[in-house]
Amino acid sequence: MTLSFLKWLKFNFTNTQTRLLLILTIVVFMIIIAVGMTTYYSAKSVLQQELSEPQHQMLRISMNDIDEVIRESDQIAVKIALNNYVYKFLASEVQGSYHNVTELVQFLETLTSSTSYIKSAYIYDVERESMVAFPQGYSSSKVNFPDSGWVGVAAELDDRPMLVKRREIAAGSGIPASQITLYRKIMLAGQLKGIIAINFKTDQMFKHMLLSSVSDLDNHRFILDAENKPLYDLGNYPVGEEAVEQVLATLEGEKLGEFKHEGQLLLASQTMSPYTGWRYLSIISQESLLSNAQNIRNIVFFVSLLALAAGAATIAFYNRAAFKPVKRMRQLLSGYDRHRISPELIDLEKITGQLLTDHAQQAINLRQTLPEASSKFLTDIYAGHMTGYREMGEKWNRYFKEWSDSPLTVAMLSIDNYHAWCERFKKSDQSLLKFAIANILAELLSGEWRLIPADLGRDRLIIMLQPLELGREMDASTSIGEALRMIPKLLKFQVSAGVSEDQGGLKELQQAMQQADSALGFRLYRGYEQVIRFEDISGHEEPGRGEENELMTQLTETIEAGSGEEAIRLIDKTLNRMKSEQWHPSSAISFLESVAETLERIRMKRDPEACGFRVSGLRTMNLESAWSLLRNEAEALAAWYDSMQLRKDYIVCQTMIAFMNDHLEDPVSIQDIAEHAGIGSSLASQLFKQEMNDTILGYFTKLRMDRACELLLETDYRISEIASMVGYQHENSFIRVYRKTKDITPGKYREMMRARRDSLLES
Repeated sequence: MTLSFLKWLKFNFTNTQTRLLLILTIVVFMIIIAVGMTTYYSAKSVLQQELSEPQHQMLRISMNDIDEVIRESDQIAVKIALNNYVYKFLASEVQGSYHNVTELVQFLETLTSSTSYIKSAYIYDVERESMVAFPQGYSSSKVNFPDSGWVGVAAELDDRPMLVKRREIAAGSGIPASQITLYRKIMLAGQLKGIIAINFKTDQMFKHMLLSSVSDLDNHRFILDAENKPLYDLGNYPVGEEAVEQVLATLEGEKLGEFKHEGQLLLASQTMSPYTGWRYLSIISQESLLSNAQNIRNIVFFVSLLALAAGAATIAFYNRAAFKPVKRMRQLLSGYDRHRISPELIDLEKITGQLLTDHAQQAINLRQTLPEASSKFLTDIYAGHMTGYREMGEKWNRYFKEWSDSPLTVAMLSIDNYHAWCERFKKSDQSLLKFAIANILAELLSGEWRLIPADLGRDRLIIMLQPLELGREMDASTSIGEALRMIPKLLKFQVSAGVSEDQGGLKELQQAMQQADSALGFRLYRGYEQVIRFEDISGHEEPGRGEENELMTQLTETIEAGSGEEAIRLIDKTLNRMKSEQWHPSSAISFLESVAETLERIRMKRDPEACGFRVSGLRTMNLESAWSLLRNEAEALAAWYDSMQLRKDYIVCQTMIAFMNDHLEDPVSIQDIAEHAGIGSSLASQLFKQEMNDTILGYFTKLRMDRACELLLETDYRISEIASMVGYQHENSFIRVYRKTKDITPGKYREMMRARRDSLLES
């Protein structure tokens, strides 16, 4: 009990009549309120239970029916992706073949007509930007196709196999303005070749939402997508977007919740689809159901108020004179947090001092956290964690109040030869060195630029810049280049940068980041400590290449044959081609990493416990450094295999391996393998373990399981037939060994890989 409260009690209890009236008033008031509220909330709880369960069950039934529609549609999309006519449409050089297009349109018509909820189906060729669709037919260009505004959805698909979303169709297309569409990628040889779009008939798709309610109460039901945007709604009780947002904030993941909107008492229930991520929401008006209970509650509350008012009126005169200064001060300080100001406090000096202290502390905290929040804002946009312009705009206005409407420029900085840098400096010093880079740039550029740096992890930093002087044309790449030349002098290592074009504002910030990232990739050709502008490389087109798999095979065979000179010749040949054709950096780096991964696989065959070199480090090297690393590794591996081929023991092991490959389906024993090599079983086991770091039986089993994987993917043989083809007489024995080796049963492996054919092609 505070001192001020004691003063208040002393003041009111000095008069005997006032003291008695105050006590009786409070007791009567509390009793009446307790009886009324207990009656009301008991009735309310029972009615809510009776209402919520049927509504929730209806939502789940609707959700399951709609999920089944989407699953069936996704299976249709998979059939389209695996169809031979689709492959010909995407892969053939002459795409507009009348026969193939006609067959493909008929195939789409058959699949579309087989269901009542699919309106149309499109196939989009990403490379040629052509379309084939039912019922529209074939179009050689997306420009001529009436509904092509969705083709940029490939970036949203990313690693997801399937995406369902609502989209707006351009005016004049002859189709309603809103459309729900299912998208699925088509991958050929590990590359995105096309996109399938299946358009739903909205009324048919959501017809299960038209189930009658178990009650005649006013209600409304919604389906919201993963971003809580409305997809579909129906009901006889009008509910706006503001009410839906209030419901979602109130529920916070709970199954049932109550809230009040525009004077109406509403009950909400929800369920979430684990398949689509959609939210199914039901909102019911409780006014008619609770009207009698509310009337009783209101009457009881009114009576209690009368009792309280009668007692309060008696002592109001005494309190008015004593607390008038306090009330006046609280009115003056009404802009502050009212919960921090107790109405019983009489010590005005204490109240004011506390408020001033809190205000000063909040100002200090804001100044300290603003740079960190600004950096995290850039990091979230770059990582794709923040895509809504509303959220971005709110945080922009909060963190960048001092920034003007002048154009923005983004620079992507990267430490050259990052892994060599990591080996050179201690891990405890690395974060300090990256912090030093940001400080150097801030110190050198702050006189002419506003800038915010953000650490993206590993080798990268991102910097957003804006000229301090309005209307003055300035070149960000020149200023950054001058700053980067100071880093080797001060920190003893080099940094390169990619610089975007000037962008208009916040909405183009993500585009600026992509431009800076793309420009930085050309470090591969231009070398270290370079500042590369996007406008200098924006016209660079990526040439096609189809020799990667063939080169990987030739490189593996050459190294394992011990021919180091031939391996170097193959690598140098591709290097010269890469330089002459000026491959796009993304393709060149991808190819370099493929070569590195091939060398890594060869190294692991030689010594499974060896430590390989870091493939990801190639992205921060120039072309000469990366190629020198790969050439040295290839030459070392070839020399090792060359020395191994001169050894008699190695030749004997290769003879046994060749015999195993020729007799995968035969019941071959270790003795048979040893006799073929011309040595005894005991000696054969000893030599094989020494040279191949595995037992004869273990190696033979791996060869059989690898062959079984190929048959499971490439043929339709039964499991029992495949077991016989890899040397197992009993299907159960084969399944047991396969599961022990691959950590999955043959049937599940075939089902998983066929359902994810795109992922299989990428691997």
